[in-house]
Amino acid sequence: MARASAPAQDPAVARESSRSRSIEEDVLLTAIFCLVAFGAVMVYSASSASSVVSGSGDGTSLLVRYLVFAGLGFVGLTVAIRFPLKKLLALTGPLLAIALILLVAVKIPGIGVSVNGARRWIGFGELQFQPSELAKLALILYTARFLAERPRGFKRSGELLPLALVVGAAIVLVVTQPDLGTALVVAFTCSAMLIAAGIKLRWLAGYAGVAAVLVLLYSLSAPYRRARLTSFLDPWNHASDIGFQAVQGQIAIGSGGIFGRGLGQSVQKIFYLPEAHTDFILSIIGEELGVVGLCGLLLLYALVAWAGLRIARAASGRYAQLLAAGVTSLILCQALLNLFAVLGIVPLTGVPLPFLSYGSTSLVTLLVGVGLLINIARGGSANARAVTAEPDARRSEDDYADDLPDRSRRNRRPRSASTRGRRRAAH
Repeated sequence: MARASAPAQDPAVARESSRSRSIEEDVLLTAIFCLVAFGAVMVYSASSASSVVSGSGDGTSLLVRYLVFAGLGFVGLTVAIRFPLKKLLALTGPLLAIALILLVAVKIPGIGVSVNGARRWIGFGELQFQPSELAKLALILYTARFLAERPRGFKRSGELLPLALVVGAAIVLVVTQPDLGTALVVAFTCSAMLIAAGIKLRWLAGYAGVAAVLVLLYSLSAPYRRARLTSFLDPWNHASDIGFQAVQGQIAIGSGGIFGRGLGQSVQKIFYLPEAHTDFILSIIGEELGVVGLCGLLLLYALVAWAGLRIARAASGRYAQLLAAGVTSLILCQALLNLFAVLGIVPLTGVPLPFLSYGSTSLVTLLVGVGLLINIARGGSANARAVTAEPDARRSEDDYADDLPDRSRRNRRPRSASTRGRRRAAH
């Protein structure tokens, strides 16, 4: 008896099945898991010795907190993978409004928490939340939606003014905390998204020029900011005061050599480099694991960049493409700014190293962003409503693509019954 042939699989289902897991997704998840695991090891290494020496614990408290928030971050990553981008598109406005309200609330005494002269947190005790981290993600979502709603581009630079006002307002609120590092990360990330959207570089240069002048004026407006700028130009001349942390960080990296002193063997983290488990964890990596460890870390970030940009390029729809580019740019901009600050290439900004520095809100937010990347890699998409000034301004970006003739099939699609009926009625 002849076997019954297996039913043919729908091509659309086959394509979706083949895209359910891709090489980009595997590379991204592998790199992120390695970064988080490496971060747990280095947070423990950078904080345990100083905790024991100071008598403030057995050295595992920060490791436990890091693991707890990493677990919350992976829960958020899982939710973000399954969350429909259409719903996320609709929630962009409320999420941005909440982020801006929290940025204002953090300045109110009794609500905002002040640490080392900066008021950046909301909460009490060990349960503290940094609104600027939520603002990063909200601004990426808003920028992606704003740019996707103009599928035919911009004819004048003034059309970018609404976006510039929203992003600028958020940056001003972050700067007044004060947190110039986060403000720079937001500015660089949004600029990268504008470039990905095809904005003319001369327009972007104009906005960047105005922003650079404002940053310079802000940096010179207070004595401690002027002192920080001066110490950046010559940190060794200020090694005993404001340039102390920068100099000790560079000493740590330099003393590591090619292979480092060995894991857990750092000297700088115990007696010299304050808060080594946060912004300067890169220095401890360089001291304990040497150039080899730093190159391995850079390789992991390079894999994240490769996977993220490939996902953005292959994403379904303009909104998904811009969102993927924004999340990838956020990770890379933050990593590069931390790297340059620790190496003394740019002034110290207080930006944590993604997935490695101890920072609960930053870790959770970035892992949620990675979940959105995987969502897009698995085919997640949403149609932003077009707002161009053309007759069909209310149509989505995909509607424009549907109007293009399918030359490969020579327009041989059968007409629907409703279309034939309309034509008969016209006659």
